[in-house]
Amino acid sequence: MQGDLCISSVLITPAPSHKILAALSLIVLPFIPASNLFFPVGFVVAERVLYVPSMGFCVLIAHGFKIVSHKGHLKKISWLIIGVLLTTHAVKTFKRNWDWESEYTLFTSALKVNKNNAKLWNNVGHALENQNNYAKALQYFLQATRVQPDDIGAHMNVGRTYKNLNKSKEAEDAYLVAKSLMPQVIPGKKYATRVAPNHLNVYINLANLIRANESRLEEADQLYRQAISMRPDFKQAYISRQDFSLYTHQISALDSLTSIISTRELLLKMNKLTEARDAYLRALELDRANADLWYNLAIVNIEMKDPTEALKNFNHALELNPRHKLALFNSALLMQESGEPKFWPEANRRFLNYVEEEPEDANGYFNLGMLAMDANENVAAERWMRKAIGLQAGFRSALFNLALLYSQSKREIDALPVLDELLHHHPEHIKGLILKGDILMNHKKDTRGAKACFERILHMDPTNVQGKHNLCVVYFEERDLPRAERCLEETLALAPNEEYVRRHLSIVRGKMAAMSAAGQPLTSAGGATTAAKEEKPKKVKVEVAEGEEEGRGADAVAKGAGDEKNVRKSSAESFGGAGVDQSESLDSSQSNKRTKGKSTKEIKDIEEKRAAALKRLEEIERILSGD
Repeated sequence: MQGDLCISSVLITPAPSHKILAALSLIVLPFIPASNLFFPVGFVVAERVLYVPSMGFCVLIAHGFKIVSHKGHLKKISWLIIGVLLTTHAVKTFKRNWDWESEYTLFTSALKVNKNNAKLWNNVGHALENQNNYAKALQYFLQATRVQPDDIGAHMNVGRTYKNLNKSKEAEDAYLVAKSLMPQVIPGKKYATRVAPNHLNVYINLANLIRANESRLEEADQLYRQAISMRPDFKQAYISRQDFSLYTHQISALDSLTSIISTRELLLKMNKLTEARDAYLRALELDRANADLWYNLAIVNIEMKDPTEALKNFNHALELNPRHKLALFNSALLMQESGEPKFWPEANRRFLNYVEEEPEDANGYFNLGMLAMDANENVAAERWMRKAIGLQAGFRSALFNLALLYSQSKREIDALPVLDELLHHHPEHIKGLILKGDILMNHKKDTRGAKACFERILHMDPTNVQGKHNLCVVYFEERDLPRAERCLEETLALAPNEEYVRRHLSIVRGKMAAMSAAGQPLTSAGGATTAAKEEKPKKVKVEVAEGEEEGRGADAVAKGAGDEKNVRKSSAESFGGAGVDQSESLDSSQSNKRTKGKSTKEIKDIEEKRAAALKRLEEIERILSGD
């Protein structure tokens, strides 16, 4: 740095002799505040404190060169000296530039000069941490704790790195050391002390670590409370305490939000929903312009079965951040689940905005497809489902609902390849097997293939009433009445309250009595061509939440849109038939579920299902009663 300034200063018009004092002043006076002579400073010796002193140094060099170069016998020597000085400083400047290639090279070069500064060891560790080289970073963080044993930040860095290396016990020990260095509460005595805000993260990080142990939830809660008591506006502690009790919804926040976020997590995991909501409201009093807080309050509202308030808070989040991805997705899903067609256009718009933000997320296209199915827009629904399947091979919900769409559109033959792909990826998919069996028997007249589907279901789940009953219908189609009778008796034992099974058994027995009286055989080598129709499957939505990601700085202390550790809800399908209603969630890395009550649309679906079931029973009875 001095070399740079000297090169340019040589060209300055030489200063008069009386200005030597001014040059010395430029060298000495600006450096005094950083010299530690009168008070300690919070940084190590740095080039930035030498910028102005270098100006004074260069002025002295220029002035001295002017004086010496005008003396005849020293003129050649002075030029030689100034040439060597410029050359050496130019080389030093060139060499120093390579130290600025990266954070790692910069701080390692500083360590060559000063090995007794913990901040430098920490900075090298952070640079390695950014490269995901946690093992090597740990060595530098540990050295920082040896150089300065009372450095709270260094011990926190050690704990975080151990956690990244999946060494929870060592991480907890490091956090406990850092916590022991914090100002301790003296019972019965009040006193004031300064605490660095980022040091409060030791409580959050330690609580986030131990809360994985269900038996230590109260201990984690106490740590969040301690952080809040030390700084009441430390919002991240409130939020973390709430999030922890839900166990499903994890978010992130920045800086002063650390305390509130951790508080919310804990309260949710402990199922203290009211406290979680209240903690979010306190957080919003401190920062009403935070879209993530509104989003997470909406998630709490959903858990409290208050979708109206949830939608209102989702809208608040979107007013503050119109591109808030999770608010777009979940608010659209909430509108879709409401069963109110008036919400569908806005839900569709939000899903479209979401896929613009996340074009590689198959869930967005899947839910657009589900919306289109709700609106009976089959062409659009097929397009969106195909897009979702293209992005996520083996996407079970998209595959099933696409097959269902074809079946409902009287394109049953087109549904078969889709079902084959579904069962290739998910051979245990019972609803897919039931739908395939239905198509094979009713439309392909392939009783053998249908029989294989239903037998496969019963191999996986011997108590599946719908699969068992459909197999009984296959036996009847094969004109094996004794076997159909035994099958229906077994089905009735599984579902004694199902009146349609009892009625079908009575019909089969009546048919057998009539055939015996007529001297006809009760079994036939050939199969009949008449097929029993089953109720068509129906879609129902189920939501799933997305997994977490940790960020550096507060060890899984959450935030919003950037490192979001938030909930993502997605739809799935359900299959209804013969009085059996099953639901299934999407395949993903998502770990948690969102519950909801019966909506108007669900009630309507149930009524439609009952009507379809009655119609199906009539058709089966007609088949069983026929010749």
